Amino acid sequence: MNGPGSRQAGSPLSESSLSSSKLRGLHGQEWDFWVIRLALVGTSVGLCFALSPFNFHGLPSAGLGFFIAMVILLAELRLRHAEISGLVGGAIGVVLGLLTSLLITLVVSRTSALEPTKSFVEFASLLSLGYLGLMIGTRRGREIRPVPLPEQANVATPAASSPLMKLVDTSVLIDGRIADICETHFLDGSLGVPRFVLHELQMVADSSDSLKRQRGRRGLEVLQRMQKMPGLEIRVLDDDVSGTPGVDQKLVELARRTGSKIVTNDYNLNKVARVQNIPVLNINELANALKPAVLPGESMRVLILREGKEPTQGVAYLDDGTMVVVDGARRLINRTVDILVTSVHQTPAGKMIFGRLDERADSGSVRAAAAAAGGTRTEPAIGGNGHSLRPPRHEPSTAIDPPTVNPYPDSETV
Repeated sequence: MNGPGSRQAGSPLSESSLSSSKLRGLHGQEWDFWVIRLALVGTSVGLCFALSPFNFHGLPSAGLGFFIAMVILLAELRLRHAEISGLVGGAIGVVLGLLTSLLITLVVSRTSALEPTKSFVEFASLLSLGYLGLMIGTRRGREIRPVPLPEQANVATPAASSPLMKLVDTSVLIDGRIADICETHFLDGSLGVPRFVLHELQMVADSSDSLKRQRGRRGLEVLQRMQKMPGLEIRVLDDDVSGTPGVDQKLVELARRTGSKIVTNDYNLNKVARVQNIPVLNINELANALKPAVLPGESMRVLILREGKEPTQGVAYLDDGTMVVVDGARRLINRTVDILVTSVHQTPAGKMIFGRLDERADSGSVRAAAAAAGGTRTEPAIGGNGHSLRPPRHEPSTAIDPPTVNPYPDSETV
């Protein structure tokens, strides 16, 4: 069955397996964390019930304690997925905001304003500057990158330095060449697959179009193959970019936030990322860079496969897919010929080689073909006296025999 809901059995990347992994992660947490959370709720409710803050008594004071405990747990849930740089930036922003609020309070306390006005200005500055410091510090803290000290740079070894994460695009997984590159250890370290990229790959695999469905399943198989490679870490990232509709935009924004590289084959994504100074690893550019260099004047041997656009042109292809346009080879289709390279042009799709027939090699091949044909054809052989050596004809011999003894001695010899 190839319907949209079909899925290969045992695929670790299906939606059901992802949901089950989340449930296992939820149930697999240590029970002591849940005990601590329950203790926090009970302690908050008990303290508020016993102390009765803000003149609350009985159930209202217990409800206030429960509300405070829920606020703390929601803050923990939000900060659990926050980055370390964001937390550090938020803490620094709050401290700077509170210090600024303290300075304002010291200035306001020395004025002759009424006490209610002073209290309002003090509390307003405390809340506003603390909030601004928290939000701005959290957002700007993500851009902070650790700078190694000179002593640490001298002591640290290159093997100990961890490379930046590389974010994998959907087009690279569907293409499949990234798995071969990883097997050769030219691309190692940690590869990140965002959850929205995995979701897009799953939608392609569940498409009603058979071609798209085949491409999507190929991408899932390539990702599963990469997960089994030793020395290669595949991380599924839960980070999402809110407010950004497209997958490419989310990938660029996530790379900008985390300082990661993008591995892609998409031409437009490559240009957009490089405009924003985000490093990109393009598999197509790598393949073009690995093609052998060809200079004008070099000779090569190619197989003419089809006609060219011009009336006398023939087209051939190298082993790496490079197109070779040969002038004067239209009549030599399905034949292997020797050519001389005249020019090489670089296009966005790759290199194009232009050449012409090598007349020297072509004339030599013609002579060789003629010699081979001459060895199989029957020609009259020429003798040393210049006459042709034909088969002997059965004619009376005209040779003069030497004199013999006459058997009739009485007769005269005529």
